[in-house]
Amino acid sequence: MPRRILEGKVVSNKCINTLTVLVERKVKDPMYGKIIRRSAKYAAHDESGKWQIGDVVSIEECRPISKRKSWKVVGGKAMGESQAKIVDEADSGAHKTVKRGKASEEEQKEGAEE
Repeated sequence: MPRRILEGKVVSNKCINTLTVLVERKVKDPMYGKIIRRSAKYAAHDESGKWQIGDVVSIEECRPISKRKSWKVVGGKAMGESQAKIVDEADSGAHKTVKRGKASEEEQKEGAEE
């Protein structure tokens, strides 16, 4: 039987070698026909430890590793905290801070002298 592969978002990486992955799926209500989001959390094994909260990962079904873990991480895209840090570092030195509102007395004097 083929192993299932699911895609979800990392919601916790506090445990050693373990991620908690939230997998959402959309289901049509049988009576009313409205599309409803259903979600499930899976504990997945991650030996590398490189995935951060908010990253989108693919998990594959495997043999039971522990009582709760029978999934392992096979790949994914870094979109969470790890990417946010990189973007913040790049933007930190590129822009000058501009103050708005009432100018201080020193700035008003400098403007008057020019």
